[in-house]
Amino acid sequence: MQSIGLTALVVRDYDEAIQYFVGTLGFELIEDTRIPDQDKRWVVVAPAGSKEIRLLLARAVGEEQLSRVGNQTGGRVFLFLGTDDFWRDYTSFVARGVSFVRQPKEEPYGIVAVFKDLYGNLWDLIQYRRGPQEEK
Repeated sequence: MQSIGLTALVVRDYDEAIQYFVGTLGFELIEDTRIPDQDKRWVVVAPAGSKEIRLLLARAVGEEQLSRVGNQTGGRVFLFLGTDDFWRDYTSFVARGVSFVRQPKEEPYGIVAVFKDLYGNLWDLIQYRRGPQEEK
């Protein structure tokens, strides 16, 4: 059996990224380990209670990586934040200043809105009508 455990998200700065994902989105800080000989940190965050995929906040090194911060997928929605209560989370995010670029919409698969994170990456906030594994 295999699974994808981490998705790397290129960020400009560890601390500002932690502040946004933990402070604004309410994610949990799973790990923040300094690796001095490589001048980096191993920073992992995840939505509260999540047991599946987690985000590795990877600080950009060099001009090429910096050019990808906020645009890792060429402007497509990149990450999908599932919720069991869309309106609770949507209202909470709006109150915390999260920028929604597409307002809530009912779709055949559920209710969804698109927000951008502090760097400009696009995310779906989505409550599925059924679990994503059941979608065919």
